[in-house]
Amino acid sequence: MNSKEIRNTFLNFFNKKNHKIVSSAPMVIKNDPSLLFTNAGMNAFKDIFLSNSEIKNKRVANSQKCLRVSGKHNDLEEVGYDTYHHTMFEMLGNWSFGDYFKESAIDFAWELLVDIFKIPEEKLYATIFEGDEKDNLEEDKESQKFWEKYLPKNRILKYSKKDNFWEMGANGPCGSCSEIHIDMRTEEERKKIDGKDLVNKGHPEVIEIWNLVFIEFNRKSDGKLVNLDKKHIDTGMGFERLCRIIQNKKSNYDTDIFSPILNQISIFSGIKYGENEKTDIAMRVIADHLRTISFSIADGQLPSNNKAGYVIRRILRRAVRYAYTFLNQKSAFIFKLIPVLIETLGEVYKELEEHKILITRVIEEEENSFFMTLENGIKLLDEIIEKTKKENKSVLSGKSAFKLYDTFGFPLDLTKLILKEKNFSIDLEGFKKEMQKQKDRSKNAINVENEEWVILKNNENSVLVKGVLECETEIIKYRKVRKKKKSFFQIVLTKTPFYAEEGGQVGDRGILISNKNVIKIFDTQKENNLIIHYCEKVPHDIHTVCIAKVDIKNHIEICNNHSATHLLQSSLREILGKHIEQRGSFVNSKNLRFDFSHFQKLTKNEIFHVEKLVNEKIRKDIACEIFENIDILEAKKIGATALFGEKYEDKVRVVTFDFDNNFSVELCGGSHVNSTGQIGLFKIISESSVSSGIRRIEAITSQKAQNFVDDKLKILENIQNLFKNPVGLFKKLENLISENTALKKEIRNFEKEKSKFLIKDLIENSVSINGINFIGKKVKANNANVLKDLSFQLKKEKENIFVVLAAEVNGKANLSLVISENLVIERKLNAGKIIREIAKEIKGGGGGKEFFATAGGKNINGINNSIEKAKNILENI
Repeated sequence: MNSKEIRNTFLNFFNKKNHKIVSSAPMVIKNDPSLLFTNAGMNAFKDIFLSNSEIKNKRVANSQKCLRVSGKHNDLEEVGYDTYHHTMFEMLGNWSFGDYFKESAIDFAWELLVDIFKIPEEKLYATIFEGDEKDNLEEDKESQKFWEKYLPKNRILKYSKKDNFWEMGANGPCGSCSEIHIDMRTEEERKKIDGKDLVNKGHPEVIEIWNLVFIEFNRKSDGKLVNLDKKHIDTGMGFERLCRIIQNKKSNYDTDIFSPILNQISIFSGIKYGENEKTDIAMRVIADHLRTISFSIADGQLPSNNKAGYVIRRILRRAVRYAYTFLNQKSAFIFKLIPVLIETLGEVYKELEEHKILITRVIEEEENSFFMTLENGIKLLDEIIEKTKKENKSVLSGKSAFKLYDTFGFPLDLTKLILKEKNFSIDLEGFKKEMQKQKDRSKNAINVENEEWVILKNNENSVLVKGVLECETEIIKYRKVRKKKKSFFQIVLTKTPFYAEEGGQVGDRGILISNKNVIKIFDTQKENNLIIHYCEKVPHDIHTVCIAKVDIKNHIEICNNHSATHLLQSSLREILGKHIEQRGSFVNSKNLRFDFSHFQKLTKNEIFHVEKLVNEKIRKDIACEIFENIDILEAKKIGATALFGEKYEDKVRVVTFDFDNNFSVELCGGSHVNSTGQIGLFKIISESSVSSGIRRIEAITSQKAQNFVDDKLKILENIQNLFKNPVGLFKKLENLISENTALKKEIRNFEKEKSKFLIKDLIENSVSINGINFIGKKVKANNANVLKDLSFQLKKEKENIFVVLAAEVNGKANLSLVISENLVIERKLNAGKIIREIAKEIKGGGGGKEFFATAGGKNINGINNSIEKAKNILENI
């Protein structure tokens, strides 16, 4: 079977077992503060396990894109070195939400692996949970009994919580698990050592295939386990490993998932895969990371210096580093692998083809940028090595290595490689200490401590009441949160008019009124599908009926900016073309920011016409029409555009403006104006580049836009008053600028002539000291550059020269020292050292190169002493 057939067989099998086959959720997570990326198939169903979302389908199966590079599931450093770890991988999974449990999960797994995929049953082992005294959990005897239907007891192995109790993180849904392992060694090897002795021992050919997780607990923040309302099944099987097993390969990278990519890398690099361990590792790293980066960009996460974007940039740079170091690639080439990736996975994951141009350009630009970083880093490292040599040392300090790594993005292992070539070593302990300091700083910056939820009402759902800005409500639960030494409360209400931050729109602010107690709500977020209100405190009476009241002014301004964003996107598509797609947005009460796909800077004329079209739609006072709970396929049929990188439910909300003319039709869950006239005015204040192929427009609306225009008009009025309201103001300004330029040119010419006389005078008054032509003089200058220019002109005019010029600039003393190169070599003079010595007279400091240096100080009365001191130095050499 090829990989496509294997994936389809899995999905078809569970389809026949009455599972709904769903598409993969995006790999990049946007509405869960505890995760940056989907690291397991169950992430998309976390809300169901916690009873925060209703169960629409009791049985589900899919192939989920996953990424593991940080936190508990950190596989990054192992990728490439072994043959079965990956950053991005597909997780085949089947789920039961309160339906079947352990027995059916085991039955399904055995039937698929042995009866359908024809994997030899004598090569399979099962592991079960042995229990845990600390958590008061017994041995999983149920799973033991169900496995005994298929396996002898000696191939059913018991393991501790470390291997057979699955937890997504420090808290959340969890439960014991049963893993299926396979022994892929030869018959001869299997006879020598029993496979059961190699399970969970890291053997590359005795590996886990499938993990069946029995979700029945919720781990609280205090570490305690609480039973969930219903028992669930969550299984995960690595697609890449399954293909390796069925295709009978020694490595995941030998399967048809990776081999086309590796072949293409070999062609580009001229290095054959399979002949050298170091180049093989580099090729595996590139093949793996290519998938991760491409899917992340397709899911809406561009490389950046923050959070998820930083992780993606780090992965991409790791791939570039291996290409540079081991494959001798000195220019961008990873972006050229996109076509072969699409050939391999594009049929299943359509987003790769849809965003092909964006993925290609972003990767190419990131590669080129990092190659510049590598070049600059190598130059800087060479300078540090030379400095270290002069100190008679051969060990680079950990601090220097960390500065290269942290400030300039220069990889540690590349630093080590270059140092080794130059017979240098590195203080690794010092580097680790600097790294730990940075981690501690980062941890302190984001450290958040949540107390347990105090639950007042069980089995209550929080409901968003749309179309109102205040309503009566009650508290379902609350908890205290500590962040950066500050504390506040998070409150969940039975009903709320507050929109949570989502899809680029910030959360509402307002107040919670309880009797005479008024509590400020300073933010609203969504977590695990619950609307969370961030408050300074909780009401005195937590059981009473409250009034939740949104800050009306703030909410209206958010609505103005959000609706204007929709109008902006549609106007861009009409003016620039249908290739325009949203790549991100941010909307608050002050302004709006819209990122979109476009490969060149907008002209002033294009900006003018986009802005003009938006304002035309505003003046028409077009009604906002909202269609709730439309089938996703129907929404797409009527032309609804989706937010980049978002996954939508089967039923969606469509927001439209000028629907009859199909102007703006978007999938959106945010808040909007009733009609466009409310926006008042729209003004673009900037247009810039975010990354390759991504442009950004920032704009303002309503009163802020009016204030912006008024300020500009006021400036224009002041200019007119300045010129006594002349006819043809623009022409008048042009003439003034032209006159000013001509006058500046005349002044420069005059200063040049003046400096010629000064230079002549200085040369004529030079004195010979020990065979050196000495010039020392205080001159008039309006900036330090004048001293520098004069010094270099004197150096050109006279040989064997030592020039000290001084000037008082803005109440401070400035010195300039230039020495002929021959004197630097023959007489061992050093301008940098001399300037530091003579600058003491002006109570200042300075420095520079051997032939030229400058200094500044606060004691203008010491200028003549500085010149005299320089003269004395020459007299005593």
